[in-house]
Amino acid sequence: MPQFDASTISNLRDLGGVALRGNSAVRPGLLLRSGALDRLDPAADPAVAALGIRTVVDLRTEHERRERPDRLPPGARLIVADVLPDGVSGEAVPPTLASVLGSPVAAEEHLGGGKAEKLMCESYRAFVTSEAACRAYGLLLTTLAEPDCGPVLFHCTAGKDRTGWAAAVLLLLLGAEEETVEREYLAVAPAVRLAFAPLLDRFTAAGGDPAIADAVFGVRPAYLAAALEEMRHHYGSVEGYVRLGLGVRGEAVDRIRARCVA
Repeated sequence: MPQFDASTISNLRDLGGVALRGNSAVRPGLLLRSGALDRLDPAADPAVAALGIRTVVDLRTEHERRERPDRLPPGARLIVADVLPDGVSGEAVPPTLASVLGSPVAAEEHLGGGKAEKLMCESYRAFVTSEAACRAYGLLLTTLAEPDCGPVLFHCTAGKDRTGWAAAVLLLLLGAEEETVEREYLAVAPAVRLAFAPLLDRFTAAGGDPAIADAVFGVRPAYLAAALEEMRHHYGSVEGYVRLGLGVRGEAVDRIRARCVA
């Protein structure tokens, strides 16, 4: 899967080329994923401008959007699809990056001793079951089914968790094997670590436990496995999840497959 050398968008990747069953693959240039777009500069990133992105789907919270608003590619429209429940507390989802790294003492209290990984797994399960997440991922899929959506870029802040689950669902729906989906999910780890290296370094320099930072910023098979297990438990398969959980009709799925499978 191509990773773009973009200086103003972190973790920008094209799902194009990912292998699917039946000797097919994802069509290049249509399904793009990344971190936040608050620093996007098309003039400085001609490769990004050449992608012709027509639709941006922002999976972040209102707070994240307000603090770091997207800079859209020229001619692109913005779709807001907030994955996290309205008014959710830090006990139900991973804390924001600032709160995790702001106080090593607080981080140890709330996230030490394996709590961080447990919280991340719970959050991935909530990607499958929460009403807000189902609305958001359903909106992403129905947007992809629109004939004029053009190349679509979907993103959150780091481009690994909310975005990672979105990519996993799309690839499974298009016909990728779970092993392929896991490889794609894990492949973003170096880009995520590079993007947040200054924050990680400040946290550990202040005495923060590197294991906590690794759990929160890491891309671990256990996180994806938690969401997949929750999906199978409630819906049996990705088709059941998309149809019953996300409310996406079969005709829309057919259009997505016809468009995105090469």
